[in-house]
Amino acid sequence: MEKIRVRFAPSPTGPLHLGGVRTALYDYLFAKNQGGEFVLRIEDTDTARYVEGAEEYIEEALEWCGIIPDESPKKGGKFAPYRQSERRDIYDRYTEQILKTDHAYIAFDTAEELDAIRAEYEAKGDVFSYDNKTRNRLRNSLALSEEEVQQLLEAKTPYVVRFKMPVDRTLGLVDIIRGNTSVNTDILDDKVLVKNDGMPTYHFANIIDDHEMEISHVIRGEEWLPSLGLHTLLYEAMGWEAPQFAHLSLILKPEGKGKLSKRDGDKFGFPVFPLNFTDPATGHVSKGYRESGYLPEAFINMVALLGWSPADDKEILSLDEMVKEFDLHKVHKAGARFSKEKSEWFNHQYIQKTSDEELLTILKNSDLSLNIDDEKLLKIIHLMKERATFPKDIYENGKFFFEAPTSYDEKASKKAWNDETSNLLTEFAEILNSINDFVPENIKKNLHDFAENKGLGMGKVMMPLRLALVGELKGPDVPDILELIGKEESIARISNAVNNFK
Repeated sequence: MEKIRVRFAPSPTGPLHLGGVRTALYDYLFAKNQGGEFVLRIEDTDTARYVEGAEEYIEEALEWCGIIPDESPKKGGKFAPYRQSERRDIYDRYTEQILKTDHAYIAFDTAEELDAIRAEYEAKGDVFSYDNKTRNRLRNSLALSEEEVQQLLEAKTPYVVRFKMPVDRTLGLVDIIRGNTSVNTDILDDKVLVKNDGMPTYHFANIIDDHEMEISHVIRGEEWLPSLGLHTLLYEAMGWEAPQFAHLSLILKPEGKGKLSKRDGDKFGFPVFPLNFTDPATGHVSKGYRESGYLPEAFINMVALLGWSPADDKEILSLDEMVKEFDLHKVHKAGARFSKEKSEWFNHQYIQKTSDEELLTILKNSDLSLNIDDEKLLKIIHLMKERATFPKDIYENGKFFFEAPTSYDEKASKKAWNDETSNLLTEFAEILNSINDFVPENIKKNLHDFAENKGLGMGKVMMPLRLALVGELKGPDVPDILELIGKEESIARISNAVNNFK
């Protein structure tokens, strides 16, 4: 059995999109399931669109997700270098090789010449394509004499290298996810393989690198499906065995048609990038999942199920469990619709699975103002995490633990407070002050005895007391709140509420 080797090959032209994370994840899961290797390769030949810091962003994002490459620009490996910009000598060698075959030719047409030809075609209502029907009438080594070609080369005339698409040949194409398809070469154009600066285009560099790095399976987005015919022919032209291909469906926007975009994130209020990304040109910050409070395990679990179904339709899986279960044949052909609500559901599930101690570390490393000791904060986390979707919710929903209310909910006030309430709470504050061991059990007993002595139901005492402590009729058990904010603060809050309702 051949060694399974896959690669994730992003271009450093911006932040890593949710779809890119999923491609990397499926690459990783497939490789590890098969005992193979996962390679990160940076395809940075598009210098015009290169974004400073994008490569570092990609590496940091994958690390946060737990998708750790076996080989990469940072880690190295036996097939280094892993940046295309550093592999020019390799590409030059293969450019010479393909030009010695009948599968490629050099073309001297200028951009202006090609624009003029396109305009002529458009004037007739046609569309121009540089293909097997037009190439013999254009300025290239197929149409020109050897002497003319030599003269142009000696004059250092800029040229590109184009692939010579076969005439009227039907290609049988195989995709692990989508099955067998076919395409006729007459509808394919003669793609540029090498630009006039000598650097290869994506198509040529891609197959060279995959061959050199012994890639066995190429897992990529469906936007590359139209290139499958060309890539298959390029492998054939070079005399190489092609890898197996699997094209992933789109991640769809929450509503309507089309793939998920940053605009959808802005519109519906969710991130589409794993980490915050600052555009070096504009300084604009795009929000990331990490900074929005998502746990990496929840994020990856959510991403994995956008297009793949594990056995028994399980929804909560660790990365190790995903590795054991992953099967490319179970990846869906149809697009997967993104749901903000479902992504939040995953995070809520993982918050519940996370220990109080881990959440303590997360909160202490946040930018929240937590002026409270660790022991009390752990207790607050334990009380509040059940309803939390994000770590910050523990603070937001339990803000009353950290600061006294400055106002009281109007609807709750009408429900909980009457003419007798101020005297009732003032009297109970004195009882609180007399409790020496200020723990929930003692507080609860005193509350119960107080209500019984007054001939009142517990709610008649609990509701206004909760309102005084919290400002609303929400939160965990009142004895727990009293213990955590302390005797002195509890009495002060009761006094403030009494003064407010005078």
